[in-house]
Formats: sequence, C-alpha cells, structure tokens
Amino acid sequence: MKKLIQKILKISAKLILKKYRPEVIGITGSVGKTGVREAIYTVLAAKFKVRRNLKNYNNEIGVPLTVIGALSPAKSIFGWTKVFLLAVKLLLKKDKNYPKILILEMAADKPGDMDYLTDMVQPKIGVITSIGDSHIENFGSLEKIKEEKFVLVKTIDHHGWAVLNIDDQRLKSLLGETKAKILTYAIDNEAEVSAKEIKLIFISSLEEKDQLGINFKLINKGSFTPVFLPNVISKAGVYAALAAAAVGVIKGMNLVEISQALKKYSPPNGRMRLLYGIKNTYIIDDTYNASPAASILAVETLTGIPKEGEENKYAVLGDMLELGEFSQAKHEEVGRAVAENKIDKLIVVGERSRDIARGALNSGMEKDNIFHFAATEQAGKFIQERIKTGDIILVKGSQGARMEKVVKEIMAEPLRAKELLVRQGKEWNDK
Repeated sequence: MKKLIQKILKISAKLILKKYRPEVIGITGSVGKTGVREAIYTVLAAKFKVRRNLKNYNNEIGVPLTVIGALSPAKSIFGWTKVFLLAVKLLLKKDKNYPKILILEMAADKPGDMDYLTDMVQPKIGVITSIGDSHIENFGSLEKIKEEKFVLVKTIDHHGWAVLNIDDQRLKSLLGETKAKILTYAIDNEAEVSAKEIKLIFISSLEEKDQLGINFKLINKGSFTPVFLPNVISKAGVYAALAAAAVGVIKGMNLVEISQALKKYSPPNGRMRLLYGIKNTYIIDDTYNASPAASILAVETLTGIPKEGEENKYAVLGDMLELGEFSQAKHEEVGRAVAENKIDKLIVVGERSRDIARGALNSGMEKDNIFHFAATEQAGKFIQERIKTGDIILVKGSQGARMEKVVKEIMAEPLRAKELLVRQGKEWNDK
C-alpha cells in the first residue's frame, strides 16, 4: 500500500508541477536544512507567493504532499482518498492561488533518495548546506554522502543556480562540477555572500529577552547592510540567513529588503532555539536531531555564550543514531569537544552516549562533573534538582533519543510544549 501511495503521489506531483510551473528551490545537506528552508521562506515571502514544506515533509512522501498542499493522513485510507481528490481538483481546475515558488527541503537518508526527488520536482535553484556524517551508516563513507547530496545541483542546467556553503571544504571542491551558475556563501572564507563582524547579544535578564540575538554585517559585491536576527544564538542561524540572502539576491532583492525580511526569521522548533527554563535558567533546545558535526557546533555555541557570574553550562546529550561502525569513535569525538570547550557539567542519556562520557573523561573532564542516565525522565528530574539561576542548558540528541522530554521537564512554560517543542503530536505519545 505504501509503494502504491508513493507512486500515485509522484505522478500527481509531476503533473501538478507541469501544469502550474512554479519555480522550485531545492535544499539539501547534512546539517541545517530546515533552518535554511525557513530563512529562505521568510525572505522570499516578503515579495513572492511561496510555499515550503510543512513539518518535516522532506522525503518521497512529504515532498509531493507539499506540492499538492496536503497534510499526511497517516494510515487513513479515507484521508488518502481526500489527498488524491485534491490533486485531481488541482489538475482539472486552475487554482489562481497556487504558489509561484516552492521551497522544498529534500532529505537524502540513503543512496538513491536524491535521484528520486530531483526526478519528481526538478529544482531551478539548489542549495547545499553542508556535507557531514548524518546517516553515514546507510552510505558507508563521507564521499558517498557527498555524491548523493551533489545530485541536487548536478541536475540543474546553465539556466539555474547552485547555492553552496564554501566554508565546507567538501562543497568547495565541487565548484567546477555543475553546469549551473554558482553563488557561494560563507562566514570564514571569501564568498559572494558573506557575514562579517558577527556579534552575539545575550542579556541574562528576563525583562530584556527581546535583546537576545545576533548582529552581523551582510556583504554582497562590495555592498553591505546590518542584519539583526532576533532570538538566534548560533552560527547555524547565520548560515541560514546567508543562504536565504543568496537566494534573495538571485531573485532580484536588494540587501536592505533582505535584511528587513530576516528580522522576522525565527529558528524552527528544536533547532538551536532558546527557551526559558525553571529557576530563571536558559535552555538551548536542539533536540530535533543530532549528528557528530552538529553536536560539536552546538557545544561550541554553548561555549560562546558569555558568563556573568557563577552560573554553570550544561551539555545534556543523548544517543546519536545511524552511525554504524563509526558510532563509538564519533560519540567519543563529541565528548572530547565537551571537555575541550570547558563545559561545566555533562549529562548523557542512553547506551551509546556512554561513549560521549568516555571521550570527555579521557580528554580531562572531571569525573564528578559527568553523569549518565538510561532514560530521559531520570535525566530531567536530576537536572531539575541541580540547576540554579542563570545556568544555561544545551539539550541535544537524535530523534530516537527523544531528548525533547528533558526540555519539557525543565522548561518554564510546559503548558506551551505543543507550541514550542518538537514531536508533541499524538503519533509520538506512545513512543
């Protein structure tokens, strides 16, 4: 039944795209896809009629549902019938409100995924955020992951664009391997769209929480304008803004328009999002998913937040999945990063995360500052008892680790969990 639904969805999506001819912007990468998707949507929505994936609709089922404009009915046959009837209606009757631009996050979790998706939607602009070790168990090597992600821009001809983050050396090495026009973005390297003078504003006062965010200078072709990203505290948020700015430039927007639009950008739930915790603490909620590279970047972000007193910084890290034979080494690598960045307390959750603890211990972190728990509930209660005013708690782990449960235990407004946290729907209740 799933294969049949998938086939009907693909055919429907291709026919709808052929009829309405929206410009498709495809986004892939090992880290940061959703943040980039939301930033691009925020920028382009200021001038164009756009649609982007809802939720995490980024696979062979979710992408065509986005094209159709329908939510997934899960296992409901009646619900799927309604989806297919909506597709037929779009084909039989012209919808004047159909978006001019589709912004599609495209996941590649296994070999062949990108071929399938690009055959269906054929992007005109392709954005690649990074090449990392997410899902390396399914690919076997970083080189194979690179080849899979790069399918996105290889399919684009000389009329289209490849937007590449050249701070990632693996992407920089691919600059000559696409027919598409190329627009690069970066923080640490020279690029056509770049960010300079990045400054984190973090005022430890609930009364001044609207002052939390990042300032930077957005530069393109010798011109520059200041940008403020409210409630963004990570480098990942700046990269998302740069990718969005690059796409905005391609679409003819000037830097001032882009800067104004980015003021409305907000990190997606569970992606380096700052929340307020009990006892006047701060939570960096990065619980949507985790890879070694993303985990290290999150730890570095935690380090970069200035201390104002005797408060502690906690790294609360769950298992990272789909790492296969690389699992032990990659978990230990994250542990080393925790120790090297001088995080005060490390709390690990799950069996694989023991290797994070081992990596931190072997890199000089005091044993008395490292704690392991088998379950999120135990970790959450332990943290409740330990934290004090001003402490900053980073919480991160793979989807299967369900680390958002820890955040729910310690957030100041648990009644807003459905609004602020990931995986709060009924389908997750029993998992």
